[in-house]
Amino acid sequence: MTTLDLNALVAAPPVPVSIISITPRAAVKAKALLEARGVADAALRVFVVGGGCSGYQYGMAIASDTEAGDAVIEDEGVRILVDADSQQYVAGAEIDYVEDLMKSGFTIHNPNATSSCACGSSFQTADGSGQARACH
Repeated sequence: MTTLDLNALVAAPPVPVSIISITPRAAVKAKALLEARGVADAALRVFVVGGGCSGYQYGMAIASDTEAGDAVIEDEGVRILVDADSQQYVAGAEIDYVEDLMKSGFTIHNPNATSSCACGSSFQTADGSGQARACH
């Protein structure tokens, strides 16, 4: 008679996906921004709100304190905070910094976005949630 090892049937736990990451180029810009504002020890707060021409809109702010439910990510020497409500919308996303003829600034590459507007600051998810508004 063969015995069945139930532990062998249990799959290994999934590798946790970082909620959000930052490219080296964006990290350099973020550190320079924080230093220029005199808050080198502060963090970048990334959040998602309803609005924009595709339904959801990204936001970014400087934060000195964490709030209840925040995910705290340390990447490339930058501390990034994501509130509990926004985490599901930016899971696996990457903050980058772009400089070209049309736009210069931080941008977010988001695998959860099924569509986005031309300006790149708003997006829609697979479930179609979010209230779309006209582009500004």
